[in-house]
Amino acid sequence: MSTTESVTIAPMRIDAPQRQTLPPRERLEQVFDIDELTARYGGRPAIKSVSLDIYKNLVTAIIGPSGCGKSTFVRCLNRMNDLIPSFSMEGSIRYHGQDICADDIDPVAVRRRIGMVFQRPNPFPKSIYDNIAFGLKVNGMKDNLDGRVEAALTKAALWDEVKDRLKESALGLSGGQQQRLCIARAIAVEPDVVLLDEPASSLDPIATASIEDLMHDLKQDYTFVIVTHNMQQAARVADMTAFFSISRGAEGQRWGELVEYDATEKIFTQPGDKRTEDYVTGRFG
Repeated sequence: MSTTESVTIAPMRIDAPQRQTLPPRERLEQVFDIDELTARYGGRPAIKSVSLDIYKNLVTAIIGPSGCGKSTFVRCLNRMNDLIPSFSMEGSIRYHGQDICADDIDPVAVRRRIGMVFQRPNPFPKSIYDNIAFGLKVNGMKDNLDGRVEAALTKAALWDEVKDRLKESALGLSGGQQQRLCIARAIAVEPDVVLLDEPASSLDPIATASIEDLMHDLKQDYTFVIVTHNMQQAARVADMTAFFSISRGAEGQRWGELVEYDATEKIFTQPGDKRTEDYVTGRFG
């Protein structure tokens, strides 16, 4: 082959579970309407001018290189960033039409409706039972406590593994079991949305598969938004995928921007932006 010939690399094609073709977006029920969201730490932007909608009972994946603001974005959705003193934001995040950043909105109430599971399993140093019961008690959901704990553990595909040792420490569970326990703890208080920030990054392939299967099963009842560096994982579990990249400005400033957002299959097989194609084919990132 001549050295001057160019070689075209097609976008990555990843085998994913058979999923239903998504209806047109106008027929999907909107959960979040995010408009011109800019988030800053100490005045320096982490993400700029992000606008997208997130839809009910779908899994939405947020992908992109390190430092593009994926975690910052997802933590805006339940106001977790409010806990960082230097954080500020512009733009709007509407949840079922309500501005969750309005002055009269209680962020604790937001986090009850929009739960979160973090990168590393973080069970409380309590019993398995008390890990689930804690949030229920705090939220005044004390009726039928045993039944609620069992239901959450069952939904997280953990009940059969722990039902005979509910009073034992949650710290004695394996890493995969601990992460499923954290998912059970999040869904026990009956949220509408579950945010997952790299939930399988510290797990082995078998535990990762169990978390992915769990999302597939639970999306009938919940809306999921998952941050992941693993493109194969995004292709396997997500219905919609948002690709974030890094922009650079004067004086070395850099921030994340949303490049492309579409059905997962389209992002991985027919991306509309060359930056997305370069990322999913492994040419950068």
